[in-house]
Amino acid sequence: MTANMKALIERSALVSRHNDNLFKRKVGAAVVAVRRAGSTHVLSSINYFFLITQMIVPGSSYWNLGIGRNPGDVKNDAEGIQTMNTLGQNMAWLLKKIHP
Repeated sequence: MTANMKALIERSALVSRHNDNLFKRKVGAAVVAVRRAGSTHVLSSINYFFLITQMIVPGSSYWNLGIGRNPGDVKNDAEGIQTMNTLGQNMAWLLKKIHP
């Protein structure tokens, strides 16, 4: 995880707590574009932030990762694209259930 992302998470959590739990019951899903190692750790760290701020996190058919070395390469990650499609469907279903 980059230092900027970590700083954003830490600051956002603090702001949320001091503003009546701003993210409480909001739906969020971490999505990570990576080349190699560290991807599941980054995904977990973002999800921990969502959970500690009382957000609702939908699942998918695999970890929400897109893999590629260069910009645009993730478009060739068929499994990643399918994972994101499933995530989108699950997110839409969840949002309809909690906000009819």
